[in-house]
Formats: sequence, C-alpha cells, structure tokens
Amino acid sequence: MITEERGGEIFLLPEDDFSAKKIFDCGQCFRWNAESENSYVGVAMGKAARVREADGGVYITGTKGDFESVWRDYFDLNRSYEKMREAVCTDDYMRLCSSFGAGIRILRQDRWEALCSFIISQCNNIPRIKGIVERLCEAYGDEIDFEGKRYYSFPSPERIAVLSAEDLAFLRSGYRAPYIVGAAREIAEGRLDLEKVALLPYAESKKRLMELNGVGEKVANCVILFGLRTPSAFPIDTWIKKALRAHYPEGLDTSIFGENAGLAQQYMFYYERENEA
Repeated sequence: MITEERGGEIFLLPEDDFSAKKIFDCGQCFRWNAESENSYVGVAMGKAARVREADGGVYITGTKGDFESVWRDYFDLNRSYEKMREAVCTDDYMRLCSSFGAGIRILRQDRWEALCSFIISQCNNIPRIKGIVERLCEAYGDEIDFEGKRYYSFPSPERIAVLSAEDLAFLRSGYRAPYIVGAAREIAEGRLDLEKVALLPYAESKKRLMELNGVGEKVANCVILFGLRTPSAFPIDTWIKKALRAHYPEGLDTSIFGENAGLAQQYMFYYERENEA
C-alpha cells in the first residue's frame, strides 16, 4: 500500500481495502473504539494510535516513528488485499460477501493478547468482551499518554501469572478467570512458547493450544489466525455455522481458499452479522 506523510500523520492513498469500521467491528480485535463515525482510537503492541477516514483515504496518527515499527505490520499493509479478495470469489455467495466486506484487513496482533482475548470471547458478546479486556488493561497494563488522554497497554502474561482467579473477580469474566490465569502461567513459566507454536504446522499448533484449559477449537482457530498469523485458519462460530448451513449444505472444503481462508471467513462473518434477518 502506498503511503505519504501529511502534517505529521501517515496518509494511506485511497483504495478499497482499508475500512476502519469494518476492520475494527468484524470481531477480530477488542481494543479499538469509535470516537466519531470515521475516527477510531485504540491500543496495540503497547502503542496508541488514531485511525480516521478523510480526503478519500485513511490517516494513521501515533507517536513519531511508530508507523514503520508497529502500524505497517499490524495493519498488514505490505499485502494487496484487492488480489486476496479476488482470490476468494469462488462462487456467487463469496462474491457477495467479499464485495460487502471489502476493506477488512486481518490484523497481525500480539500473540498473548490474542490468546487471552479469545479465551475471554467464548460464549460472550463484543461489548462485554471489550469491557472485560479494558478492565484487565486498566488494572495491570502500563499507562500510555496519547492526545492528552490516558490509555493502557495489554498486561504481560507475567503480571497475570502471579494472580489468582479470585483476584480477577472485578473483571466479571465469570468461569473464564481461571482460564486466563492458567494460560498466563503456561507462558510465564515457560511451558508454552507462542513464538514456537506459531512455527508449527497448522494441525500441531491447534492441538497444542487446545491443551490449555478453556481453549476449544473455535478459540484455537481465532488465536491461530489473528495471533499466530496463519492466514489459512478458518474459525467457525455461530455466524459461520449459519452461513455454511444456508449456502453449503453439503459442506465446504475451506482449502479452496488456500492461504486466504481466514480472510474469506471474515468476509462471511461480517456479511452474515451485518445482514441478520
């Protein structure tokens, strides 16, 4: 993606494949919040930024130097999503979903944050997930000053590992609290290395993640797609099950999408949720 600097902000030249609303509202992340119709502020990788749409393109504002060190990779700006979008148009339904979802990009998230966040996400809705995650960050994350306001980084597994499930009662995360602490301890005590798990073949990485208490197949696939950054992962939740029943009653071999299966899943998820009957 072509970029240029304008008045201290990075401007992404106009194109069809960066929609802040679609990226932040498609269920893949929980720390970006709309401050107006076209402007979002969020925290990732220990940094805060504002993403706003104007002048037919997108502006990203953060601390000087953060664009190249953080945001270019986080927003996956080195890949052409136009070509990827075309590649998943395997039938009329997928052409509809991909056209509707054009602008979604798969965020390259912190591995531990993705694991913890999707443990929290199970049997939950997005507003509640965001509330739990924000309370966790405010209590145990590091302060970040941005645009005159205070934000918080996602706490490290080491900070969470020394806590008990009872210590997290204020999160109101219910039965998920011991799963959060358990996963943090696995990492902090060296039994789980997410960097190494990310290098495993897909089936092995899923098996390893599912050895954690509180991680089933859906959560594992979300972590693999968004945290371990394996683009062929295809999480199946309620919305995807609905889509599969309606449009692929005889089954769908997701390998047809190749390395773009995760993007196809996001298009399907976003289309089904936004067009709920």
